[in-house]
Amino acid sequence: MSEEFCSNCKQTVKPKRIDGHYIIHEIEHVLHFERGILYTIRELLIRPGENIKNFITENRSRLVKPIIFIIVTSLIYTLINHFFHIEQSYIKIDGAKDTKLNAINNWVQSHYGYSNIIMGGFIAFWLKIFFKKYDYNFFEILILLCFVLGMEMLIFSVFAIFEGLTKYHLMQIATVIVFAYFSWAVGQFFDKNRVASYFKAFASYILGMLTFGISIMILGILLNIIAK
Repeated sequence: MSEEFCSNCKQTVKPKRIDGHYIIHEIEHVLHFERGILYTIRELLIRPGENIKNFITENRSRLVKPIIFIIVTSLIYTLINHFFHIEQSYIKIDGAKDTKLNAINNWVQSHYGYSNIIMGGFIAFWLKIFFKKYDYNFFEILILLCFVLGMEMLIFSVFAIFEGLTKYHLMQIATVIVFAYFSWAVGQFFDKNRVASYFKAFASYILGMLTFGISIMILGILLNIIAK
C-alpha cells in the first residue's frame, strides 16, 4: 500500500513515531483553551449546571469527555496531596488499629481522588431518588457527577497548594466551598429556578457521603470476620 492515507478510514497508513514532539502535542490538545480542559473548567465555573445539561442533551463536543476530566483532575489532586501531605488533616474514618477497616481508611486517605469517584455512585443513587421526576437515567447522573466532582478535585487542589505553602489550615474552608459548589451546580442542572433543587442536591451529597462511609465500615467488619 503506497498511499499516504488509508482509503477506508482516512488515517495515515504508517503513523508517525511517538517522540517528545508527539507527547507535547497531545498535552497541548488536552489543555487547549478552546474545547479543551481549560475551556471546560471555565464553563463549569460560570454555568456548571447549564453546560452539563447541554453536554448530555445537545452538544457533546464543547466540553472535555467527563471520564477523562475526572481522571485528570483526580490525578492532579492526588499528586498535589502526596507532595504537600495535606489529606490526613481533614479526612478520617474512625476505626480500630490493626484492622481491615483501618487499612481501608488508610487507602481512602491516600487515594481520596479515586475514592471520591467511587463515592459518586452513592451520591448518584440519592440524586436519582430526590430528582426521580426528571427524565435522567443513572448513567446520565454519573456524567453530571464526573464534571462536578472533577471540579471539586480542582478546588481542593488549589487550597491544598496554598495550605502547603502557607501552613495555614485552609482545607476546612475548601470543604465548605465544595459543598456550596456542588449544591449550586447540581441544583442548576435539574431546575435552577427552584430553591428546593439546591437543598435536594445538598441532601444528596450528605447522604451519599454517609452511605459511602457506612459501606466502608461494613466492608471492614466483613473482612475482619472472614479473616478470623
